[in-house]
Formats: sequence, C-alpha cells, structure tokens
Amino acid sequence: MEKDIIKGSKGDIEITFIGHGTLMMRYDDKVIHVDPVSSEGNYDKMPDADLILITHEHGDHLDPKAIEKIQKEGTQIVLTQICFDKFNEGVIMKNGDEKEILGLKIEAVPAYNIVHKRQSGGPFHPKGNGNGYVVTLGDKKVYIAGDTENIPEMKNLKDIDIAFLPMNLPYTMTPEMAADASKAFKPKILYPYHFGNTDTSELVELLKDKEDIEVRIRDME
Repeated sequence: MEKDIIKGSKGDIEITFIGHGTLMMRYDDKVIHVDPVSSEGNYDKMPDADLILITHEHGDHLDPKAIEKIQKEGTQIVLTQICFDKFNEGVIMKNGDEKEILGLKIEAVPAYNIVHKRQSGGPFHPKGNGNGYVVTLGDKKVYIAGDTENIPEMKNLKDIDIAFLPMNLPYTMTPEMAADASKAFKPKILYPYHFGNTDTSELVELLKDKEDIEVRIRDME
C-alpha cells in the first residue's frame, strides 16, 4: 500500500492508500480510518482506530466486520443516520453538521448525484443519505468527498489543503466533473480516489494549467 507524508502543524499527516474508497490517516498520535472495508485491506493487521469515518451505507463503504476489527475502547465512529440504523453505534452527523471529536473539527458535507441515475430513474446516491467529511488536522483541512458528483456544496468549500474526489463511473464523477469542481474550490493537493476503470490521466490533462492544484495519482481503484 502506498503512503504519502504531508507536513502538518503538529507533525506529519501520514496517508495510507488502501484501495477503492478506503483510506487510513495518522496525525498527532491519532489513527483515522475512512470507510474500512475487508475486501480492500487485512484489518487483522491494521492499527486500531481512534476515529472511523463512514460516508454512506453501501457495502463497499460500510463493512461492520472491518469496523469491529479496528475498534478499541474509546473509538469514535462518525456516520450517517442510515449507517447508524444498520450498525447501531456511533455519532450521527447530518449534511451540514459540525462537531469536535477527539479534538478534531469535523464537518459533514452533502454527497449525492444530480446527473447519474439508476435505470429506475433514481440517483445512485440520493441527496441527504451520504456524507463527505472535512476534517481539520492542525493547520490542514482534508476533504474526503464520499460518493458524489460536482455538487454546489462541494464547489463552495474554502481553504481545502487535501481533497479526495471519486471518479468511479457511472456512480460518481467523470474526470470533467472532478476538474470542474476542483477549479471551483481549488484544493492544494488533489487525489482522485475510488476511480475504478476511469482514466485518471484525463483529470491530469484537464488540470494541467492549474498550477495551484497538485494532482497526485495513487493506486485507489
């Protein structure tokens, strides 16, 4: 698994790219797991979590078995109402909520589809069901978008240092959508993640003239 180190005000932010929509971060002696899923990593060997962020209820994001393997006494789990109804534990955050948990500021950002829909006509991710999260780690704001398109709430974000944007078609964003959003909210470092078979080089090409946005490609199919 690839890792990146980004300097933070209380030491390094270490990001581990586990796969798909699954991440792990370490900062200030805290271990943060994002959408831990057994199919993406061996959670018997992962460090226990201080904080777990669950974006939505789909099985490639909410895996109770993986969560249970990295829970310890005091682990805080942040999740949506639908996820809580399935898992029966954790701190519920609705779109727009802000909380301080373990000394970290966490903001829940909407995550939903506008364009991409099921054959039935409903969106793959209805508005209000899922969250993205902005987590403030010292002097850095990290945005984990969850499964979403380039929605207005994303474009209105400010001062994002690190962003993870999904491009797994047809469920989330095309490279054009991800580029459109990035040009609006201007993350300093952009990681496309959860991108399946989408060609990440298209996003790199679309943002090649945006010197204020550093696009980093990691193995996050």
